[in-house]
Amino acid sequence: MSAILQVELGKRSYPIHFGSHVAAILRRDIANLKAESRPVAVVTDENIKRCQGAYIAGLGPDLPTMTLPPGEKTKSFAHLEAICEFLAQTKLDRNSCLLAIGGGVVGDLTGYSAASFLRGIDYCQVPTTLLAMVDSSVGGKTGINLAAGKNLAGAFHQPRAVYVDTSLLATLPPREFAAGMAEVIKTALLADLSLFDQLQSSGQLNPASPQLPEIIRRCCEIKAAIVAEDEEERASQGGRALLNLGHTFAHAIEAVTAYGSYQHGEAVGLGLILAARLSQKLGHLEEKDFLAVKEAVGAYGLPVRLSSPLSALELCEAMKRDKKVRGGEVRFVILRSLGKAETANGIPEQLWRELWIEVGAENH
Repeated sequence: MSAILQVELGKRSYPIHFGSHVAAILRRDIANLKAESRPVAVVTDENIKRCQGAYIAGLGPDLPTMTLPPGEKTKSFAHLEAICEFLAQTKLDRNSCLLAIGGGVVGDLTGYSAASFLRGIDYCQVPTTLLAMVDSSVGGKTGINLAAGKNLAGAFHQPRAVYVDTSLLATLPPREFAAGMAEVIKTALLADLSLFDQLQSSGQLNPASPQLPEIIRRCCEIKAAIVAEDEEERASQGGRALLNLGHTFAHAIEAVTAYGSYQHGEAVGLGLILAARLSQKLGHLEEKDFLAVKEAVGAYGLPVRLSSPLSALELCEAMKRDKKVRGGEVRFVILRSLGKAETANGIPEQLWRELWIEVGAENH
């Protein structure tokens, strides 16, 4: 397996580093930045600091570090302000570089802070969760949540580099690993049938699975290619929006439950099932295809129904506030077949409501 994958974005191109020597490469790059009089600071969270404190300490001396509370609710204006204040008090300048060491919450928030502080400084992604390794650390989407919806404030700000060190997954709780597998399944469903077949035949993967590093790399390859073609999700059809397969439903679940009941990947897993059912109802998938998606999600203990009843009306209203709405219409990603996705508009709201009721929502 090649140690580097390049995300091709012209002047904003950057490497994704893979392999057993990633920590050494990161230490070298930090030392080089410091040698160029470029200050480096770290943003992480309490869970990562507790489990991977030695890893962070081993990256080099005198790295100012801000430690955030864990969890989706941290992606807020309050913590964005706190990071910017920390950077100012640490006297970072425009030549500085931030390290986001953590999962998707840390990466999204740190990236947005880097985009905002001094009108933009460099940052690097050091993902510590499977979900961040295969999805959120790549592509430059940064942001925070609002009460109205997920990631409604943010910026496109590409990282300087991404360092994927799978040894960090050794301390990842099983629930977090399962949540990351939802994004792996998503990537296979939208672009690579052979990868989906591999997931079905591999049994339940875990952090020690020998095939996991190559699966992570394949997911990054798919995302990097899509991002290179449509960096800011402006394509009228398809493009980067395809990466949102299942997410229109997932973000509604997260918003209605106030980001407290479901991990992002858990909501995505259920969103994939709903997207597959929608695709079936539109005549694109057969029942066996829908069941294959449901089985793939359920194999990791991810929810296949709502864990408690939610209002179908509230869920539909949350979907209307999703950032992918265009011209007042909710934009869906559907499956033409397993391994091939497309965007679709004009799907009647009554159909969304029926789908929510099917997975346990209440009809009000």
